[in-house]
Amino acid sequence: MSIRFGTDGWRAVISEEFTFDNVRRVAQAIAHFLRESTGERDPVAVVGFDTRFLSDRYAIEVARVLAGNGITVHLTRGHTPTPAVSLAVRQLRADGGVMITASHNPPRYNGIKLKAAYGGSASHDDCRRVETFTESLHELNMMDFEAGCGWR
Repeated sequence: MSIRFGTDGWRAVISEEFTFDNVRRVAQAIAHFLRESTGERDPVAVVGFDTRFLSDRYAIEVARVLAGNGITVHLTRGHTPTPAVSLAVRQLRADGGVMITASHNPPRYNGIKLKAAYGGSASHDDCRRVETFTESLHELNMMDFEAGCGWR
């Protein structure tokens, strides 16, 4: 299946294309992109989610994959609006962010918004780069959630 980013990210119907496996694929592609863009330095990312069905669980999977790739992840503890994730990216001087949301799309959709280091939407070229990485994935690197964040 080909994953294509539209305006501000990727949206798809939950359980059809927006599945845990595909979310992990996109997260791995984002991890490759962040590692490539930061060179030798370990990247930092913010991950947030809204109140849409399973958004919290999708966000955890994104955080697990990013952390499994050596990226420091700041995961919101509860649902949050997209602008708050953008602000957190700026305040934490993160290299990017991921927001699990379908925005204005119908309830059967969910999505991933990719945020740039300046807090706004990632550029068209950056989104294309992430798409390219999704097409060439051979493995997923994931960290155990409990071990990674210490929540009990």
